[in-house]
Amino acid sequence: VQLQASGGGLVQAGGSLRLSCAVSGRTFSISDMGWYRQAPGKQRELVASITRIGTSNYIDSVKGRFTISRDNAKNMVALQMNSLKPEDTAAYYCNANVWVGRTWQEYWGQGTLVTVSS
Repeated sequence: VQLQASGGGLVQAGGSLRLSCAVSGRTFSISDMGWYRQAPGKQRELVASITRIGTSNYIDSVKGRFTISRDNAKNMVALQMNSLKPEDTAAYYCNANVWVGRTWQEYWGQGTLVTVSS
């Protein structure tokens, strides 16, 4: 199972970016999916998560600005980020809990860097 993230980049404050993450490989089912971020010198934090049926949760600092979505048919999760702020600068990682036949396993994508300039 592999997670491939894309969509990071450099944007000015107030701008938008859309991150995407595709899950490939031997996946029987995917439950919760999410996006984490880690800024330099800080711990990784959960930004947003979404269940298989579409229930989403966000950290307070991104509520109203970020939207997480998923396409179960394509095994993809996305994060639409609007009104970006310099404090959103971080490496963003997608995450998925995957049923691999006998157990659930957690997988991570490679980080995609988001840089917001002031």
